[in-house]
Amino acid sequence: MITTILAAAAPAAAKGDNPYGLIPALREGGLISQTVFTILVIMSIVSFYILFSKLFEQQKIINQAKRVRSNFWNSTSLREGSAKLEKNSAYKQLVDDGLAAQEQHSKLTDPVEAHDWLHGSLARSEAAINSKLGGGLAFLATVGATSPFIGLFGTVIGIYRALIKIGAAGQASIDAVAGPVGEALIMTALGLVVAVPAVLAYNWLQRRNKAIAEDLSAFSNDVLGFLASNGAVRPAIASGAAPKAPVKPTTATTTAGQTGGVQTRS
Repeated sequence: MITTILAAAAPAAAKGDNPYGLIPALREGGLISQTVFTILVIMSIVSFYILFSKLFEQQKIINQAKRVRSNFWNSTSLREGSAKLEKNSAYKQLVDDGLAAQEQHSKLTDPVEAHDWLHGSLARSEAAINSKLGGGLAFLATVGATSPFIGLFGTVIGIYRALIKIGAAGQASIDAVAGPVGEALIMTALGLVVAVPAVLAYNWLQRRNKAIAEDLSAFSNDVLGFLASNGAVRPAIASGAAPKAPVKPTTATTTAGQTGGVQTRS
């Protein structure tokens, strides 16, 4: 790819353009400089792709959280509330996993407290969502940490070539070393140009992921309280809409063995 660009730019350079620009420097630097440049460009492209794709995923979950706060807890049951959520919603996944864990608890032969079983199932669901949100961030951290050194490698090669030219010429004339030194400085600049956006993107996405994880954890605790109390415990609704009356547990429904519901700690 770089060789094609350099070949296309050769006629322009021959017409008196700047002989110390990026394309002439890469042409003069040879395979090593062109390889370093290609690696840095690929790193930059992938970094921006990860940035925008993760922003899209995060914003999608943030919008889902707004809808959950507005109407989810108006429902009389978790199944009814789950039906209001989007098919691939992270919050729907938490609710469905909690309901599935409640049904599985009644089938366990080894005695496990319902609270512990539900809490573990919801925690696993949260971890799966957070792990998906964190995908790709390790690459951003790697780019931010390594791209300056990749650029520095190109810088070292450029300086080395400049010293060879000085030794061959027997004197340090500007026209002899300007090309290799310019190439070296360009590689340093490219490494920084790739590293700085990657580090900023990594820190920004991590901060947003932390806020999303906190919101998911709070919602998971609310779901756990609802399940463990058979609907008697639910969070306050901030939207101002009057919630439907929850189904109050009766004497016949407080025992998990009779109804398949959740038996809380005494």
